[in-house]
Amino acid sequence: MQIYGCNKIRMHNILIKAPGNSKNTDGIKIGASTDVHVTNSVIGTGDDCIAILGKSSDIHVSQVFCGPGHGISIGSMGYYPNNENNDVVTGVTVTDCTFRGTTDGVRIKTWATPYAGLVQNLTFSNIHLDSVDNPIIIDQEYCPKPPCNQVKFAI
Repeated sequence: MQIYGCNKIRMHNILIKAPGNSKNTDGIKIGASTDVHVTNSVIGTGDDCIAILGKSSDIHVSQVFCGPGHGISIGSMGYYPNNENNDVVTGVTVTDCTFRGTTDGVRIKTWATPYAGLVQNLTFSNIHLDSVDNPIIIDQEYCPKPPCNQVKFAI
């Protein structure tokens, strides 16, 4: 399910199921959207249960069961040069959610590039984890299909 360029979206009681080994099967992908609420839902995929992409703000996720999959992901940020306006995610709240058998709980993905991106005002609360590899992760060298020719830089 893709939510792109939307405002004031409410999604309740969603059921999304895909095999855990199915590639590129994001459950809900949110991009360039504002004031989106996902509540009381079950999402199991082979990819992100919920992916929150750039130009998104005021995103609320509550009472969501996620598994299998990669959890709830923000990004991937910083891939393209001069793309700062698109690589902004602000105001994400994830609360009262359960992750079971996922690779990650909640994560932020950024490419290893010198390009700008901004993620701010995040709240993760009352998160329940069962057989999760990485409960909270900030992956600053995201590379889904190596080799990625990522630019290494020193500060």
